[in-house]
Amino acid sequence: MADNNEQQEMSFLDHLEELRWHVLRGVASIFIFSVIAFIAKSFVFNVIILGPSRLDFPTYTWLCELSHYLDTEALCIKSLPFTIQSRTMTGQFAMHIMSSIVIGLIFAFPYTFWEVWRFVKPGLYQNEQSATTGATFFVSLLFITGVLFGYYVVSPLAINFLSNYQIDESVLNEFDISSYISTLSMIVLSGGVMFQLPMVVFFLSKSDLVTPDSMKDYRRHAIVIILIVSAIITPPDPITQILIAGPIVILYEISIYISARVLKSKQKKAKKELRKV
Repeated sequence: MADNNEQQEMSFLDHLEELRWHVLRGVASIFIFSVIAFIAKSFVFNVIILGPSRLDFPTYTWLCELSHYLDTEALCIKSLPFTIQSRTMTGQFAMHIMSSIVIGLIFAFPYTFWEVWRFVKPGLYQNEQSATTGATFFVSLLFITGVLFGYYVVSPLAINFLSNYQIDESVLNEFDISSYISTLSMIVLSGGVMFQLPMVVFFLSKSDLVTPDSMKDYRRHAIVIILIVSAIITPPDPITQILIAGPIVILYEISIYISARVLKSKQKKAKKELRKV
């Protein structure tokens, strides 16, 4: 009995050791990309981070071109009346480190998720492993798509709204660098997480926690919430609200389809098992 317990304990410790190495490799990849981003300070800040704060940012250019095409000035953003300051002695250095870590996390995400998935996958049943083939690819693809959506669509529209919002003309918008970078990071990372909805629904449907019928029942509630959020962060015109809400609604509809496919697959499997009996 003592030998069996010792073997089980060693087995647990072996798994713990394996997990530790997977986590260490994932953290190492984040560290490497963070160091690269830290070294490339000029490009990272001038082009990537401060890009949405300037009118020559691609999104503002595209919106102005779309505005001219539709013969309306509603979409063309012509001013961003705010300045960015650093009000603390360590502000710029601290934000340099923070922004490097965020960029490192984004670029290392596919590899880090792959390392975690390599540890989790062997613990699944054979049918579960086959059902989740390509999980790393689809999770990474959705994450990167969400990050790009947050950076190129949500961030510039949110920055435009917040920079033009004034409770009184005497109050100037002078944002601290930490506030600007924190807001930008939150929007971009939230986009990456938000776009995981189809994968989350897939796994929840596999666990019988979500069904296509329940998602259809709450479709109206979801659309209302999406429209409210898009209306808050965009200018008061319907076209930009559609630019924000449209992809999220499409993701919700795709998630319903995925849940239905999972349910159909389960029903086919149940019928085969009944035939065997």
